Amino acid sequence: MTGLRVIPTWRHGQERLYVCLTDGRNVAWYDRETARVNLLSEDRREDVLDALGPFLTGRVTVGPPPVPTPAELARLTLHPDDDLAPNRPGEALLIALDRDPVAPHRLRPDPRRRALVAEQTVGAALDALEGAGWHTLHSLPLPGGDRIHHLVIGPGGLFCVHTLYARKQRVLVSDPMVTLGRREPYPLLRRVRADADRASYALTAEVHPVLALSGPADLSVPAPVRAVRVLQDTDIATLSRQGGVLKPADVEALHAMARDRGTWSRV
Repeated sequence: MTGLRVIPTWRHGQERLYVCLTDGRNVAWYDRETARVNLLSEDRREDVLDALGPFLTGRVTVGPPPVPTPAELARLTLHPDDDLAPNRPGEALLIALDRDPVAPHRLRPDPRRRALVAEQTVGAALDALEGAGWHTLHSLPLPGGDRIHHLVIGPGGLFCVHTLYARKQRVLVSDPMVTLGRREPYPLLRRVRADADRASYALTAEVHPVLALSGPADLSVPAPVRAVRVLQDTDIATLSRQGGVLKPADVEALHAMARDRGTWSRV
């Protein structure tokens, strides 16, 4: 008898098997996803492997826990109030609607609710890229009351995504003007580029601007648009098909920096 117990737990949706002494202290844990047994005490190696024997499948790596990366350390030391990763798509709009649910013009549909639908639709498509080495952050606050709708970080680079509600409307993009239905054209692409420039400054890395249209009936881009990629919400997945630009460690480091509220306070 080794005097050790194996206790299964779940962390961030992944199963871990902890090996504990009779008094509850951990001496090791087995991470199924990485096939690694992490030992807190090398003296108990054989006892730990005996206890885990019925649960091990295939070849496993045995050793001390890996040293945390700088990105992991930054995440662990970040105060919860300053962590932007939990933000939902349209977080700022959700808060605004909760505080003041009455539209400024009662006889017209509240434009905030349409904007929220757009951010939630595009945000859901971006969140679907998670798991392939990509991270998405939503509703990043900027000084002056502005915000970045979505920031996407992955092997293909960084993308600053601005969403526009265009359900069942024709959209004409003629740099820098965007015409939505029968409305007057306005220079939206200047705002899209400016947001990406601010993100580039904050992260000291190249950030590509993207305009994402939610539900347009038709999209017309008669001439090439400088620097800005124009996508429909149904085409968001194409962002993940970009060639390898960033290494996994760079992706994690940039994500750790971008999720910190303090990163955006100086732009």
